[in-house]
Amino acid sequence: MGQQNLTMLTEFILMGVTRRPEMQLPLFGVFLIIYTITVVGNLGMIILTKVDLRLHTPMYFFIRHLAFIDLGNSTVICPKMLVNFVVDQNTISYFECATQMAFFILFIISELFILSAMAYDRYLAICNPLLYNVIMSQRLCYVMVGIPYLYSAFQALLFTTFNLFSSLLVVLVSYILILVTIFQMNSAQGRKKAFSTCGSHLTVVVVFYGSLLFMYVQPKSTHSYDTDKIASVFYTLVIPLLNPMIYSLRNKEVKNAFHRMFKY
Repeated sequence: MGQQNLTMLTEFILMGVTRRPEMQLPLFGVFLIIYTITVVGNLGMIILTKVDLRLHTPMYFFIRHLAFIDLGNSTVICPKMLVNFVVDQNTISYFECATQMAFFILFIISELFILSAMAYDRYLAICNPLLYNVIMSQRLCYVMVGIPYLYSAFQALLFTTFNLFSSLLVVLVSYILILVTIFQMNSAQGRKKAFSTCGSHLTVVVVFYGSLLFMYVQPKSTHSYDTDKIASVFYTLVIPLLNPMIYSLRNKEVKNAFHRMFKY
């Protein structure tokens, strides 16, 4: 029996964001700034919601985990991207690529279901305010966070999809019920308060799911590698940058907690 020549795949060549050499250094600076702000913003949100006792509520519990997920999601991708801007040969080993992909799937699926949990939390806060504190116990909050982490870790190992649509269904149903409740309110001030309560989360949902749907649902005739790259950069790097800004700039409680932390 003759000897067979077997070749084993050991590394991949990364195409990168751009093939123009003169753009490598400027893009390195841009993404370094994005990553730095992302780390500072999400770490700040994690610390703030942990330290300030007034933010020890279910909503900020979920926001803290969203910040942790965003921090992990960008850290999985951005450092390697920054290195590729300044080295001559853009390669990644097979095992490094597999590890990066596993953690990326873990964090992206976790974000899908954390946003769903936040939508359910806002639904209870607006549609069942009298029962909110009873239903949204600390134990339930841990369950609603723990299960997505375990499930996403399982998914990362199996590398399967369609989580986008199942989690989006929870968000859509929650907000349909929220809108029905809001429109049934007699007070204009009550409707305004209800909208402000879920405004930040709704903004994050629209931006995050919008970028994912743009990438995965666009027609094949308009599908291109360049649009995939732009969408991937957006939901892996830009959204983790925007989320802490959305929840801090649009939220009076976070602003007050920030001032209290530096006051003392």
